[in-house]
Amino acid sequence: MIIRKVDTFSGHRDSVYTIISNNSSHGFYSAGGDGFVIEWDLKKPDMGKLVARAGVSVYSLCFDQASKFLWIGQNFEGIQVLDTVNNKIEYSAKVTASAIFDIKIWNDKALLALGDGVIAVMDVPTLAIQKHIKVANNSVRSISVNESTGEFAVGDSDFNVHIFDFDGFKLKNTISAHTNSVFSVQYSPDGNFLFTTGRDAHLKIWNVNNRYEAVTDVAAHMYAVNHITFSPNGKFFATCSMDKSIKLWDAETFRLKKIIDRSRLAGHATSVNKLLWTSYENQLVSCSDDRMISVWEVAI
Repeated sequence: MIIRKVDTFSGHRDSVYTIISNNSSHGFYSAGGDGFVIEWDLKKPDMGKLVARAGVSVYSLCFDQASKFLWIGQNFEGIQVLDTVNNKIEYSAKVTASAIFDIKIWNDKALLALGDGVIAVMDVPTLAIQKHIKVANNSVRSISVNESTGEFAVGDSDFNVHIFDFDGFKLKNTISAHTNSVFSVQYSPDGNFLFTTGRDAHLKIWNVNNRYEAVTDVAAHMYAVNHITFSPNGKFFATCSMDKSIKLWDAETFRLKKIIDRSRLAGHATSVNKLLWTSYENQLVSCSDDRMISVWEVAI
């Protein structure tokens, strides 16, 4: 595996907290502490387009493929829904006074992970809140949907992972997963495994088909592991951390393949917050508290 730094995007004025695909192989959105939501194109380096100004920090974005609407989770100010075709805010509502740490959409339901320990369930067509599910005393930090089983996993700052069924939003299982806040939960592309990380710097993997039995526990980083993402072919995954590094792993053996950091490949200067592994030339995108978005070409 050979890693090469391709580019750096520098359009934000504060920490960049999140990046998501715009449903193309080469485009993505970013947002952060400056409240800016910027659209980028890997084919046109550093030519970002400002698509929204939230006015407050943005921790979460979600692109609804069916409607082409971009959901923007504003810190303590609710959500904005941007019509990306006509480039206008279609809907804005103070659905919560808490931070919104994650948003996931599946079929016609939107799940919002809130800072007060609640999952808010919204009906996408009407944008109406249908249900509040209290799962933790502290923040809900991450949500992942398993399309093959009709389940979703939720990681919280009470150190737990909860498994829900979309049918009636019933709680199926609670795993005492980590020794500190759970920052990222991600199902493998085939839906057979759940990967979890958190403030305890560990990566843990659970067998979905065996009642979420523990598979392995890896001391993955020096400090909190903020996010996990999978390669387009599903054979590898990457983690990023508050220790300023990105690590690439084999998804079958769970073994470390490569490290991206400041000393080796001119990596980020501060915490790396989110990752996006694109199918465009197998490029991995990372964002950081250093206000930068870096692009890495992964040759396998």
